[in-house]
Amino acid sequence: MVITICPAAVAAQDAPRQPPGGSDSAAVSSPDGDAASQYGAGRRGGAKRRSMAGYIEDATVGSGFSIRFDSRWDMNSPDRAEFFYAKCGCYRDFPGLPAYDPAAPGPGPGAVQSLNVNQLDMRTERQIGRHASFFFELPFRWIKPVDFVPQVPGAGSFGNQSGLADISLGTKVALSASAGHDISIMIRGSIPTGDSTKGLGTDHGSIEPALLVRQGLGGRAQIEGELGYWHPTGTSKGPLAGNGDFAGDILYYGIGPSFDLVHNRKVRFAPVVELVGWHVLSGFETSTFVTGGSGDASGLNIVNLKAGARVAGSGGSSLYVGYGWSLTGNRWFDHGLRVEYRKKI
Repeated sequence: MVITICPAAVAAQDAPRQPPGGSDSAAVSSPDGDAASQYGAGRRGGAKRRSMAGYIEDATVGSGFSIRFDSRWDMNSPDRAEFFYAKCGCYRDFPGLPAYDPAAPGPGPGAVQSLNVNQLDMRTERQIGRHASFFFELPFRWIKPVDFVPQVPGAGSFGNQSGLADISLGTKVALSASAGHDISIMIRGSIPTGDSTKGLGTDHGSIEPALLVRQGLGGRAQIEGELGYWHPTGTSKGPLAGNGDFAGDILYYGIGPSFDLVHNRKVRFAPVVELVGWHVLSGFETSTFVTGGSGDASGLNIVNLKAGARVAGSGGSSLYVGYGWSLTGNRWFDHGLRVEYRKKI
């Protein structure tokens, strides 16, 4: 349900790395002889492989920064559970109707049924001791409405918007780490710094605990995964009296194997395929409410497939390029592109 400043949102992962061997094998020096800067130091001997995923959060703990750019096309329900942006401002244009809500915090007039989004995320992460890190994410968003639901009373539309989105910050704590694996807990929170009336934020904070895993598979392969829970700390009211909260809880998960096609003293190149999903536990959406449905989003499943590759050079720098598609009828967006530069310090 998905950027760093010095750098969420979705979103920027960093970690140490290990030579082809997936498990605890001997360290390999980088071209300049600095094995620690290229691969990171393993806790139980050997060097640690860094994350090669582009969408799944990095399970390793360390210091660094990343810059990530996302383009997402054809979002058809951007206010679903107030996960991406706040309850549609079109409810402000329903005077005399049961759904009228003068406090609806989202963009309006009109209810979007197709939206294109660009977002730049900058993230910085600082390691604290051997087992924890703190990170800060600074996002900037550009939205372009493409089409609006024609049935909405008062009709109308709003134009392109841009600016600061909701800032995030959090921590990662390593539960177990070696050259061959990492298991970490991440806790991330968001601050409602984006202007919700422009579609730049949710108008409330959120808290997001997640379990992150990286496991070497031997040779040149490894697999990464995540399991997280997004909970809003505030909400708008539902579309109708008695509906409950518009914002809702969301369970998300992901798994992504990668394989080093090239791994030598100068460069590492690995294609990665990631399956990322969301299960909406509660909340509402405008897209189905204004077209005759109840607007209840609970129980919806969304699954995306991401295919890309990361190339890592000496000194801890890497570049990821990937493309994603929605595999389900329910979606956040139809397809999207991600480019991320990451630097480990």
